[in-house]
Amino acid sequence: MLLSSIALGVAGQFFLKSGALKLGRVEASNAISHVLSILTVPDLLIGLACYGLGAVVYILVLTRVKLSVVGPTVALSYVFSVLLGYFVFKETIPGVRLVGLGLIVAGVILVVWQPK
Repeated sequence: MLLSSIALGVAGQFFLKSGALKLGRVEASNAISHVLSILTVPDLLIGLACYGLGAVVYILVLTRVKLSVVGPTVALSYVFSVLLGYFVFKETIPGVRLVGLGLIVAGVILVVWQPK
């Protein structure tokens, strides 16, 4: 269930980015129309729905797993978001960001690792 929550969050980020690209760049002159347009862009609505469903699943996970494990594990969504940005939106990943992602993964492993 935890991985489902993370996947829904990452899917939400994907659809929100996709919808934001369809909205176009926000400026002071078009900010209000952009906010109102959010309700008319399907990608944005799907993204918000994914976030909502992910939050529901996250709550269910919290009934079974310690917050001290679940909270840091959700940081894996950062890793998946960077990879999504790279592969889908053709964003670059500087070396220092790769190091940061490696530290996140190492940190999550240390948090969930239970030595015997």
